Amino acid sequence: MKIVAQVKLMPETEQAAALLCTLRTVNDLACWVSQVAFARGVPREYELRKHTYAHLKAEGLGAQAAQHVIKKVRDAYTTLHANLRAGHLGKPTSRRRVKAESKPIAFRPEAAQPYDDRCLSWQYDAQTVSIWTMAGRIKNVRFVCSTDALKTLRDYRKGECDLIERDGVFYLIATCDVPEAEAFEPDGFIGVDLGIVNVATTSTGYQAAGRGLNRYRKRQLALRAKLQKKRTKSAKRRLKERSRRETRHVKNTNHIIAKTIVTEAERTAHGIALEELKGIRRRVRLRKPQRVTLHSWAFAQLGGFIVYKAKRAGVPLVHVDPAYTSQTCAECGHVDKRNRVNQGLFICRGCGVVAHADRNASHNIAARGAAVWTAGRESRVPATP
Repeated sequence: MKIVAQVKLMPETEQAAALLCTLRTVNDLACWVSQVAFARGVPREYELRKHTYAHLKAEGLGAQAAQHVIKKVRDAYTTLHANLRAGHLGKPTSRRRVKAESKPIAFRPEAAQPYDDRCLSWQYDAQTVSIWTMAGRIKNVRFVCSTDALKTLRDYRKGECDLIERDGVFYLIATCDVPEAEAFEPDGFIGVDLGIVNVATTSTGYQAAGRGLNRYRKRQLALRAKLQKKRTKSAKRRLKERSRRETRHVKNTNHIIAKTIVTEAERTAHGIALEELKGIRRRVRLRKPQRVTLHSWAFAQLGGFIVYKAKRAGVPLVHVDPAYTSQTCAECGHVDKRNRVNQGLFICRGCGVVAHADRNASHNIAARGAAVWTAGRESRVPATP
């Protein structure tokens, strides 16, 4: 299982200037390589290298850095073409798709630059790195990270690392290949119902209310609108300072919720059943005031956190079809749209049971998870006559 560990670099003044110059230079050259690729019909990486490698070397890039710039450009076009084939940029005549196809891909000055072990080495005990720059190789660049991140880096780091800059601060994002724990045989399943009012509700009674998170998002939305309306330099500066703050807050909240659910499942030797919510934004139709809430709801991120934490802990996890889980009675199985009286109340028209709507749905998801797990464990080989 591949995860990433992020460390914050603490360079000296000269080191920071060298890192900044390096990022600006490699991304400017990446834009040039992109123009060459676009003009030549985006050739394969080997052919693109023949047209650009000598120029990159003449501009002062090392051999490995030049290779990474070319590969970065080619990967960007591969991703663009994959999105075009999947229809993520709209129909062939849409303005967004035409704009994407009509010009070369451009790279931001602070865009990530990949480094391999020839360009970057780690000294874990001293918490320093040695890294290639346009000014030569600089050593003893300090970095800071959590104890867990340092242990993960020391034990499992493998492959390339990305150097990025955010608001004048440099980070290294390293790929770590962490082995998955062996999954145990579950003694039942915990159903997890994801929502907006309640971010997550489990069949064991845990409920992560979304009221505080939604209130925080509304406050941030109103503040952004107020600052954007002013259009002054100070307002733009404040907007830049507040950038990514909401994303970090939501991400931290999702980490806490996911860890709580996985820890409970591991403690009780249960598996986890999650809803398969892929494509929900295309299926759901909401009134305009509700669309901002839906599209800012990071349910995919929460689901991803639960998945990878479950793999690391060896907790079995299955995805189930969420259809009618909010309309089905977990006691008698009666399905009726009228069973869901409102957002939080469920009253079965068949047996009369009264329950919390999200809790009832989580029990249905748990039952479907057990059924999916059992079906996957059953042998489909015909019996020997």
